[in-house]
Amino acid sequence: MASPWRSTEATNSEEVNAPLCIELVGYMFGNYPACLLETWIYFHSHVIETQARGKQEAVQSLGKATAFCVWSPKRYGFDDLEVNEYCTKLLHIYGERYVTYANCLVSYARPVKVCQNCYTHFNSLTEINTNISSDQLGPGNVSCHDSLMRSDRLMLLYTLYSDMEEIWESAECKQCLTEDGEALTNETVYFMAMANQSLTCFQQYLSNHTELCKDCKASYKRLNELYGRMEKNQTLCIDIEDAMNITRRLWSKNYKCSLPREETVPVIAVSSFMLFLPIIFYLSSFLHSEQKKRKLIHPNRAKSSSSLMNIQDKFS
Repeated sequence: MASPWRSTEATNSEEVNAPLCIELVGYMFGNYPACLLETWIYFHSHVIETQARGKQEAVQSLGKATAFCVWSPKRYGFDDLEVNEYCTKLLHIYGERYVTYANCLVSYARPVKVCQNCYTHFNSLTEINTNISSDQLGPGNVSCHDSLMRSDRLMLLYTLYSDMEEIWESAECKQCLTEDGEALTNETVYFMAMANQSLTCFQQYLSNHTELCKDCKASYKRLNELYGRMEKNQTLCIDIEDAMNITRRLWSKNYKCSLPREETVPVIAVSSFMLFLPIIFYLSSFLHSEQKKRKLIHPNRAKSSSSLMNIQDKFS
């Protein structure tokens, strides 16, 4: 098709007639006749009224006019023929749940409370992703797996869900939830209650850190002990870890408090024994060697007087 561009000195809409506009639109959208009329309206209102400033502005305006066809495919029947109404509905639900879950993650990013507040949204997203990913047939014996999950190289739905699932697994939220993932475990709820109790105690003594370290010591100690047991049992998720880190940072760094641990005394005793062990060893060795050197010398005893007298009589 020859280029429809024509030189014109038009200064108003009356000097540019409809056939020229239709020809321009046909040049840009030859395969989309359904867009001709509405694109011509757009061209007429945005180009002609600007006094036809030239080819470049007309091209830009016609480029904007593609929105009538590109961004509204259903209005003109250009939607993907492989995606039926049922799959399109699932796609819409997927988008809504994905956005809800993403908003929840952002809302509870600091302090981290995603496991406590976002598990229902994650379960909903997982459910719709499973429905789309499965080969199970829906109404009209239709499966949306191929058309929605594997119809292009990008595989956008699969990639989006994989990223969200990776975040959930990295947070280890399953360790704070029941086996069915429908509720928080009792231990998690109890820990959060104790953490809030310690933080509430801190708030009461913000102006007197000495009293804070004294009166909040018991609750903080219990919280540490519970955290230690949960860490040993591998029942920690990111929410609990973050809550404990915040509490410890406030206790030690902000309020300059300390909490002597019970194993400190045995450690000190063993360390002291090990320190003095070489001294004890060398001291005992020295004493033992000195005892070997020390020998008693017994003098020869004089013979009895009777023997001496006999000897004298013999030589007399």
